[in-house]
Amino acid sequence: MPRKEQGWVTFQTSEDERKILEEFCEQSQRTKTEILRELVRSLTQQSSAPISPSTQQEEQQNIYTQKPDRESSIQKKSLKVSSRNILKGVVKRVVYGAVNSEVTLEIIHRVELTSIITRASAEELELSEGKEAYAVIKSNDIVIARE
Repeated sequence: MPRKEQGWVTFQTSEDERKILEEFCEQSQRTKTEILRELVRSLTQQSSAPISPSTQQEEQQNIYTQKPDRESSIQKKSLKVSSRNILKGVVKRVVYGAVNSEVTLEIIHRVELTSIITRASAEELELSEGKEAYAVIKSNDIVIARE
């Protein structure tokens, strides 16, 4: 039986909560452990104020929340996307062209997605080999996003 000292956390959920988690895992092609670790890590980025259920729902729909730019006093807003097929990956390569760039993400070991985006977008996202990014899939189009 796992123990707390070994880094294990065990908790009970309702049937509905379990189904939500399993559906999210299936849609995002990530394991429950990956999802829960990401959720726990995001807690350090939030304020210590309690989160209402409506705020939690809004946060779950965000791909990422921009942190305030240290060089500017302007706060960037959260990016909300209507797409529900969002795959987290690591940039494997970026090939810059005169106008467009070819960006390849490794989603899981030996599974890669390639997207053609504008060079300006690739530069603005500061895409480079080894950085985490997201493939956002809508119909027949894949766009790239980054935390």
